[in-house]
Amino acid sequence: MSLAVITGGSRGLGFEVAKALVAQGNKVVLVAKDVERLARVAQELGCDYRAVDLADLDAAKNCFMQILEDFGTPQTLVLAHGVMSEKMSKTLRTNNEEWRRVMAINLDSVFCAMNILAAPMAEARNGRVIVFSACLGRMSGPGNAGGLAPYRISKAGVNALVRNLAHETGLGARGLLVDAVCPNHSRTDMGGPDAPLSAEQGAQTAIWLATREFNVAGSSDQEKVTGVLWEEKQVIDW
Repeated sequence: MSLAVITGGSRGLGFEVAKALVAQGNKVVLVAKDVERLARVAQELGCDYRAVDLADLDAAKNCFMQILEDFGTPQTLVLAHGVMSEKMSKTLRTNNEEWRRVMAINLDSVFCAMNILAAPMAEARNGRVIVFSACLGRMSGPGNAGGLAPYRISKAGVNALVRNLAHETGLGARGLLVDAVCPNHSRTDMGGPDAPLSAEQGAQTAIWLATREFNVAGSSDQEKVTGVLWEEKQVIDW
């Protein structure tokens, strides 16, 4: 039985990934902040869970280290947590508190999870790291600049972090896959009730990445490429 750790697993995209991986027979550990909701969802899915405020890096580090001690090295790490910045958070209108709030959750805690949990996965040469990013964090393409500065820049940092770790670990040749996912506009707490995609639809690419066949000598991107940003199971430019 494979072990999967999923942050943001008590709701939205993380919940949909957790539900799918449980259905496929994986042992799943959920990580989120709201302990009451987390406990309820974990009971519903038959998962273990650990509650932590990921904005607190010391607490996050301790939580991830405890997961390793309690459950061992995961084979799958899905980082689905995140927050949106305030609507008027343009670069020159964002204060220090808002900047640090978004960066701490969207970027710093992603580094922390990789640093603690992905390290033994890389050593074992067996693992998949999947991080929910956003097309708003791209440096190319339409609608990728202006407004929502902390959110956009935090996701650009996530994209860079994913790319860097993937290259450091051999782009899949050493058994560790590292990928970012743009789920598109989905009906989650962040995306709102009017988004065109359901949370289940938004989670499909992440679920596929957690289970796809991978071969560095394969003939298609879907089979041989890692260290990139995926949207609807297709590679898109950063």
